Amino acid sequence: MSTQTAHQAMKKRDDAEDADGTDEMTAVQAALAAEHAAVYGYGVVGGRISAGRRAEALAAYDAHRARRDALHREVRDLGGTPQAAAAAYELPFPVPDAAAAVRLAAELEDRLAAVYADLVRAGGRARRREAAGALREAAVRAVRWRGSGVAFPGLVERAAAAAPAGSEDASAGAL
Repeated sequence: MSTQTAHQAMKKRDDAEDADGTDEMTAVQAALAAEHAAVYGYGVVGGRISAGRRAEALAAYDAHRARRDALHREVRDLGGTPQAAAAAYELPFPVPDAAAAVRLAAELEDRLAAVYADLVRAGGRARRREAAGALREAAVRAVRWRGSGVAFPGLVERAAAAAPAGSEDASAGAL
């Protein structure tokens, strides 16, 4: 298959995905729901984080609010009704102190990376670049919070397989 033929086939597939949009809408709604949860989670993080990392938590909170608002508009642009935020969200573990707040922030970013990896896969051409950027941002924030990264951010099964048994990272996908 020539490069031109391959490019034409990819364009047809992308156009078909853009025309259908059901998988894309589902993925955009999932990203919106994840951003709602992240905004809530960062509210908890901000209440428990040490003063030295408060600015970092606030920057992440603001970034997630902005991305949530953009996704809300995208759902409307796709002709859907944006998923509303829940009144509260169940945290994956208790957050009694600053160390737990840091772990929660890393967990939130890991979960967002996974959702954005799905959006990269399901999104049409117009959304892939934005979703890939969001995945990258979530992966970078997770590394900053955790102090280490994973080989395949957004692919929970790969990250869990790569983590040593019994490590904090190995159980992250099991929540």
